[in-house]
Amino acid sequence: MGKVVVIGTGTMGVGIAAGFLAYGTDTVILGRSPEKAEKCFEAIQACANSINTNWQKLGASLSAGSIAEWNDWEDTALIIETISERLDLKKAIFADLDQRVPSHIAIGSNSSGFPISEIAKDLKTAHRMLNTHYFMPAHIVPLVEIVLGKDSDLDIANQVCEFYRVHGKKPVLVKKDIPGFLANRIQHALMREALSLVQDGIATPEDIDTAVRYSFGFRYAAVGPMTQKEISGWEGMTLAAELIYPSLSNITAPPTCITNLVKTGKTGINKGEGLRSWSPEEAAIMKRNYEERLKAAFAVLKIAPDQD
Repeated sequence: MGKVVVIGTGTMGVGIAAGFLAYGTDTVILGRSPEKAEKCFEAIQACANSINTNWQKLGASLSAGSIAEWNDWEDTALIIETISERLDLKKAIFADLDQRVPSHIAIGSNSSGFPISEIAKDLKTAHRMLNTHYFMPAHIVPLVEIVLGKDSDLDIANQVCEFYRVHGKKPVLVKKDIPGFLANRIQHALMREALSLVQDGIATPEDIDTAVRYSFGFRYAAVGPMTQKEISGWEGMTLAAELIYPSLSNITAPPTCITNLVKTGKTGINKGEGLRSWSPEEAAIMKRNYEERLKAAFAVLKIAPDQD
């Protein structure tokens, strides 16, 4: 199938590389130096092992190199950029790749904030450039958003989608690079309402988590929201929407219950406090449980896979 080149040695780069390695695809990780990239090998291999304990028997290689110096594009099927969210750096890398990489090789950006139309603006080979947007943890969450920019070629995008399917991912094709793409727009619509309910004292964060996990969130592990309403019937949803929609939050900025946390550095588990305090022991248990639950949910989804 050809090798995959992942640019960037952060958490996302590690997870993305592991996803390909676990399926027997030769994988290259590029960093500021080969030595920096090699330091990721243990983490990549550990993530690959959590996906497929037999991945080493598939014979795939894991290589390291320098972003600035790597030039071995032979048999490359896909390049994915995962560097930090700075538009100037992404534009510089894509301008460099535009010149160095043969024009038939697809190039994706994992950026969640910057559209590929802006990253690849005015580049000669922008037709083969796409957003390839993952969700953390990248080696576990199946979804990858393949987002078309204004110059992206649809045939190339479809080929990239098929490449991901072969590697156990669930790609979705987003036909226009609107802010937030697809999944984050839906997620933020939910979060706007959830945070407004907290801000107004209507429900606690814990009760909101319970309400989502054990009602519609529970059902969404079986089918998505559109199919669920096909099952239950759209007439009930329509009648409820007429009553509920006018009262939904339409705030255009995050509420103070969250912005105040951010201002004081209380941004969640990694800082020891967010909407609640987290001891190091509690944080470790929650992170471990989170990954195990994600794997269990994916195992359920694979019992009776969608016919797509």
